[in-house]
Amino acid sequence: MGHLTTLATCSLNQWALDFEGNAERIIESIRLAKAAGASLRVGPELEITGYGCLDHFLEGDTYLHSWEMFARIINNEECQDIILDIGMPVAHKNVRYNCRVIALNRKILLIRPKIWLANDGNYREMRYFTPWSRPRHTENYYLPRMITEITGQSQVLFGDAVISTPDTCIGAETCEELFTPDSPHIPMGLDGVEVVTNSSGSHHELRKLHTRIELIRNATLQHGGIYLYSNQQGCDGDRLYYDGCAMIIINGKVVAQGTQFSLNDVEVVTATVDLEEVRSFRFAPSRGLQAVNNSKTYTRVEATKALSKGGEYIHPAVKPSPEIQVRYHTPEEEIALGPACWLWDYLRRSGTAGFFLPLSGGIDSCATATIVHSMCRLVIEAIERNDKQVISDVQKITKDPSFVPTTPQELANRIFHTCFMGTENSSNETRSRAKEFAEAIGAYHVDLNMDTLVTAVRELFTFVTNKKPRFFVHGGTKTENLALQNIQARLRMVIAYLFAQLLPWVRGFEGGLLVLGSANVDECLRGYLTKYDCSSADINPIGGISKTDLKRFIAYARDQYEIPILHDFLTATPTAELEPITQEYVQSDEADMGMTYDELSVFGRLRKVEKCGPYAMFTKLLHVWYPRLTPAEIATKTKNFFYYYSINRHKQTTLTPSYHAEQYSPDDNRYDLRPFLYPRFSWPWKKIDAALEQIEKVEAEREKKLQ
Repeated sequence: MGHLTTLATCSLNQWALDFEGNAERIIESIRLAKAAGASLRVGPELEITGYGCLDHFLEGDTYLHSWEMFARIINNEECQDIILDIGMPVAHKNVRYNCRVIALNRKILLIRPKIWLANDGNYREMRYFTPWSRPRHTENYYLPRMITEITGQSQVLFGDAVISTPDTCIGAETCEELFTPDSPHIPMGLDGVEVVTNSSGSHHELRKLHTRIELIRNATLQHGGIYLYSNQQGCDGDRLYYDGCAMIIINGKVVAQGTQFSLNDVEVVTATVDLEEVRSFRFAPSRGLQAVNNSKTYTRVEATKALSKGGEYIHPAVKPSPEIQVRYHTPEEEIALGPACWLWDYLRRSGTAGFFLPLSGGIDSCATATIVHSMCRLVIEAIERNDKQVISDVQKITKDPSFVPTTPQELANRIFHTCFMGTENSSNETRSRAKEFAEAIGAYHVDLNMDTLVTAVRELFTFVTNKKPRFFVHGGTKTENLALQNIQARLRMVIAYLFAQLLPWVRGFEGGLLVLGSANVDECLRGYLTKYDCSSADINPIGGISKTDLKRFIAYARDQYEIPILHDFLTATPTAELEPITQEYVQSDEADMGMTYDELSVFGRLRKVEKCGPYAMFTKLLHVWYPRLTPAEIATKTKNFFYYYSINRHKQTTLTPSYHAEQYSPDDNRYDLRPFLYPRFSWPWKKIDAALEQIEKVEAEREKKLQ
C-alpha cells in the first residue's frame, strides 16, 4: 500500500527588514500550498527578516519584530492544518541563533538552530549568530508572552531534534549544512528520518546551480529519502541575487523544480510523493547495518498531523509526481536573466523613476543596456500574464496609474535614459553605434559633446600653473597623458549625475534616475578604470561578470532578441577613446593593459578561487600557458598583473555596488578583503626570477645535448 503525500516548498522574494511585507508573502505561500493539497510547507532561510539584514541581526528589535510577525502568521486562519517550517532569528539564553521554527495549528513543535554556519565568500553568519555546536542535543526554550497567549505554551524544545508524525519522520537542515562533509541529513536518514527540509539563502553565481543540484540529488541518492529545498529569490537590498530554484527530490530523482530567475514575489512548488518508495529504497543490508550501529539517536517531537491520508485511500487520479528533466540555463541566459531581475527589484523598491546609463558605443555599456532591455522584456511578459504585482510596480515607478506598456521599447522609453558623451577623441562609429542601439531598444537617448567642459578644465589648470599638459601623441609625458584622459572620464561622471537628476523633469515626469555603471570584473581587478569616472554609479549589473562572458552574452542577445546592431559592438576593438586618434595610433584596451581579457580572467581565478600569490601563480601558469608563451613571458605577465593590481587596489575600495556573479570578484565590501596599500613584491619576484633562471639553465643544457 502506498502512502501518498503532497509536499510544498517555495521561493520568496523577501526584502531585508520588510517585516510586514515578508509576513504577507509567507502567508500567501502557505495559502497556495494548502490550495495544492500540501500537508507540509517549507520556506527560505531567515524568511521573516529577509536573509540580508547583516548587522541588523545584532539589534534586539530584529528579534522582537520577528516574533511579532511569527505570531501574525501562526494566528492566521489560512495557516492552520498544515505543518509549517519557518525561518527566523531567535535569541536563546542571550545567544543569537539562525533558526527554523516548526509549527502546527497555533502550536510550536520545535525550534531548530543552525549547526554549521556559512562564513566565507559573501557570508559572515558567525558575525551575527552562534552555531549550535551540539548535534542531537536539546533543551527548553521559554517563549515570549505574545506567543504564549496564542499557543498556550510557556516553553518548547530548542535544539537538534526531529518531528515524528503518525506516518513518517521529518528533519530540518539549513543551507550551508548541505555543503558540509558531515551533513545532518546523513545521521538523520540513518535514524529513520524520511523527509528532510533544507531552507536556504543561496545566491546566484554563474555556473553554480549544477553543483547545488548535484549535492541535493546525492543527499538522497545514496541512502534514500525525500528532500525539500527552499530558497530566497530576488534582491533583498544588497549586491546578491538569490536565485530560487526550489526543488523536491525523492531517492535522487528530481520531481519538481521552480524557476531560477523570476519577477514573482511568491512561487510555490509542490509534488506528490510515496513514502513507501523511500522505505523500499532503504531496504539494503549495508544501510541497515549502519543504521543499527547509529548509537546517537534524535529526540523526536510528536506531531498529531499525518502527511499522508489515512486508511486504504487509493484513487487512480492521485499518483506520485514523475521524475523531471532538470532545467539549467546557459551562462548567457544567466547573464540575461539574473542581473535583469536584480535591477527590477532594485528599481521598484528604491522609489526612483528609472535608469540613466552613459552609453559609450563600447561593449561594456552595451551589455548593461542589453540587460536593461532583458529586464523590460521580462516585465512585458509578466504584464501579458496579467501579473498584478508587476503592473502595480510599473505604475508606481512611472507614477502613472493608467500606464500599461505593451512592448519592451515602450517601457524602456519611459524608464531608461542613455547618453553618448562625446569628445574630439570619440569616433563617428561609436557615436552612431550608441544611437542606433538606443533606438533599437527604445531608450530615451541624448547625444552631446563635452569638449567645452574638458577645455575649460584644462585652461583653468594652465591659468593657475602656467603649464599646458599635452597628450603623449602630441609630445607630452605619460603623466600628462593619463591626467588628460582622467579629466574626460571624471567629467562624464559629473554629467551623468546631473542628467540623471534632471532628465525626468525635462520630460515632464517626477523623480530622479539611478545611474548605472558598466565596468566589468576584469577591468575592476586590473584597475583599468579611472577612479570616480563612469565606473562610479549607483549600481552596476556587470561588475561581477568577465569580458569574455559579456561578449558571449552579447552574441546570444543579438540572435535571441533580434538586434543586429549588437554585431557591430562585438567586432569593434575595445577602446576607451580618451586619447587622440591618429593614422598611426588608435587606443586599445588590451594594448593599454599589457594583457588580454582572457588572461585577466585566468589571473582573477588563480588569485581568488585558487588562492595563489605571485610565486604560486607563476608556477601554475607555466603548466597552463607553456609553450604558447615562454617562461620569461609568463613571468613578465605575472609580475605585471600583480604590480598593476597592487597599485590600483585602492580603486576597489570605492567600486560601485555590483551584481555578484563571479567567484573572483574583487568587491572590497566584504567579499574580497585585502589591504589597499601594498609593498613591492620583492621576495616573490626573486623567487620567480630564481625559478626562471633554473628553467632556462635546464633548457640550455638540453639544447646543448641535442646539438
